[in-house]
Amino acid sequence: QVAAASGHTVVLVDQSDEILKKSTKGIEESLKRVTKKKFADNPEGGADFIQKTLKNLTTSTDAAAVVHSTDLVIEAIVENMEVKNELFKTLDKFAPEHTIFASNTSSLQITKMANSTTRQDRFGGLHFFNPVPMMKLVEVIRTPMTSQKTFESLMDFSKAVGKSPVSCKDTPGFIVNRLLVPYMMEAVRLFERGDASKEDIDVAMKLGAGYPMGPFELLDYVGLDTSKYIIDGWHSLEPNNPLFAPSPLLNKLVEEKKLGKKTGEGFYKYK
Repeated sequence: QVAAASGHTVVLVDQSDEILKKSTKGIEESLKRVTKKKFADNPEGGADFIQKTLKNLTTSTDAAAVVHSTDLVIEAIVENMEVKNELFKTLDKFAPEHTIFASNTSSLQITKMANSTTRQDRFGGLHFFNPVPMMKLVEVIRTPMTSQKTFESLMDFSKAVGKSPVSCKDTPGFIVNRLLVPYMMEAVRLFERGDASKEDIDVAMKLGAGYPMGPFELLDYVGLDTSKYIIDGWHSLEPNNPLFAPSPLLNKLVEEKKLGKKTGEGFYKYK
C-alpha cells in the first residue's frame, strides 16, 4: 500500500486468488481511511488518489513469473527460515542481476537468508512496523555482505515511501525488538515471581514511562505465540543469555492456545 501510494509499481504475490482479493479489498479500505484524514477538504482529490494508487497495484500467485521485471523484492511470508530460503532460492534464479532482495522478518537472521542466494551483496532487511500505513519507522538491516550501493538503495526506498529509516547490523531483533522483547519477558518474570500484579505493571509502565500500552497488553496484541517463537529462537542462539530465558507461564498460555487478542484470551480476556 505505501509503495503504491508513493508512485511505485507493485506486484502483490500470495498463495491464492482468494487471499489476493481479500488483501486488495483491505488495501482499498485502508486507503479510504487515509484519504479521509489526508483529503478532508478535497474528496475529489481523495478519490483520485485512491484510483491512482490502485492502478499501481497488480496481483499474482506466481512469484517466479513476475520477478523478472522487478527492482526490489520484499518478502513478508511465514517466519520460518527454511520456507523463506526456499522462496529466495527460487526467485534468485529468475530475478535480474540488479534486483535487490529484502526480508521483512522481525527476528530471523538476514545473513542466513542471503546465503541461500547468489546475491549476498544485494540482500538486506527492511523491517516495517505494524500497522505499516501509520507507523513511520523502517529498520534497514545490513549484513556483512550487503554492499554500500544496496544499503543506500534500501535507505532511499524507505524515504521514498514516506518512512524514517534507521540502520542496524544483522543482530537478533535488530533495534526495536532487541529492546522490546526482553522488556516484555522481564515483565512476565516480575509477575511470575509474584512481585506485582500484571494490571499494576501495565499501569506503571503507561504512567511511569509514558508507554501507550503496558507490557501485558502489548504481549496480547503481538500474540503470545509470536513472542514465544522469537524468544525460543534467540534462546537457542544464546542459551546462556538470561534475557533470552524462556518463561514457564508464557509457554503454558501458548500450550492452552491462549494467544492474546486474536484468540479472545491471553494474559487478559477479550470479548
